[in-house]
Amino acid sequence: MTNSIQQPKYDYVGSFLRPARLKEARERFKNNEITQDALTQVENEEIIKLINKLDELGYQTVTDGEFRRSYWHLDFFFGFNGIEQQLLDQGYQFNKIETRSDSVKFVDKINGQNHPFVDHFKFVRDNAPRHLTVKQTIPAPAQLLVELTRPGVKETVDAVYPDKQELYDDIVATYKQVIDDLHKEGLKVLQLDDCSWGIHISDDIRKKIHGEGNEIEISSEALIQQILDINNRVIANAPDDLIINTHVCRGNYKSDYASSGPYTKVADALFGKENVDGYYLEYDTERAGGFEPLQHVSGEKKVVLGLITSKFPELEDKENIKARIKEAAQFISLERLSLSPQCGFASTEEGNILTEEDQWKKLQLIKEIAEEVFSDVEVDRTVESV
Repeated sequence: MTNSIQQPKYDYVGSFLRPARLKEARERFKNNEITQDALTQVENEEIIKLINKLDELGYQTVTDGEFRRSYWHLDFFFGFNGIEQQLLDQGYQFNKIETRSDSVKFVDKINGQNHPFVDHFKFVRDNAPRHLTVKQTIPAPAQLLVELTRPGVKETVDAVYPDKQELYDDIVATYKQVIDDLHKEGLKVLQLDDCSWGIHISDDIRKKIHGEGNEIEISSEALIQQILDINNRVIANAPDDLIINTHVCRGNYKSDYASSGPYTKVADALFGKENVDGYYLEYDTERAGGFEPLQHVSGEKKVVLGLITSKFPELEDKENIKARIKEAAQFISLERLSLSPQCGFASTEEGNILTEEDQWKKLQLIKEIAEEVFSDVEVDRTVESV
């Protein structure tokens, strides 16, 4: 089936800095000073302001900015039946800092019935102007597999799922339930956020994330195949007319990063074999390597180049970004390219080290560059999902 939504030539990944009023309300809720209803009212009001701001800036896509989440990924997993929240002994070790230590705890077989993100989507749908596309962002299935390898989590998984094939089957079925429910409410564009690929761009990063346990004895190629298989199984079960893109990240926490390295090692699987419609790719620093791996992007898949950093306030040089887009176009046609930040502005509620005004300036710059670079590109960008 054909979905008439076009890939915007300028876009963003999904999350935005939490307004001070929202941060204050969340803190007061944690301290039992206001009710859940009072917090939800603040969230609703701030999300509507965000929708209006994005419309004012001329963006074609809106999300809820992840304003109802603490984490870009864990809150989605906490919405599964059979999963609870727990604190581990330590968080993920990024380049310079350690993340908070929250994670998942399996208490029963999982399913996706009555997931709260469905109501979150409906709120944006009902409050967005008709000319805008509502995009829903969720973590990729492979991201859950990464979370399950953590000490303190793995034990709870093994207790519920001694049969790993049953675990993988239930993950696929759980995602299908949530995606089908979102689609029934009108979702047309889904984004799978995925740090799992970045774990396998180098052996050092793989060891840091997976640790020195049994997982490390599994070859990098086998792990890459594992994350490719789980993602593609979920994508294959999705409605035919749903556009599914993926955002590939190397970590985004308080302006720090987790991994470095080019896409070369994962290019064949990620770009050639993952059955998405498009890729939002981190390319804001030399840590991502060159554009050569883009020649592996198969079919007519789109690529959104994350050339503008969301981590720091300094504005990029417009001419330099234009030159980088032209460089990327040596490996994939300009018609298939778009521009965005490399990641969200607040993958967790702490946010990156810049102001709200800084993030709007970044989005304005992205729009200006895209309009100048792609103004002469005449192409039907309708995505056809097979």
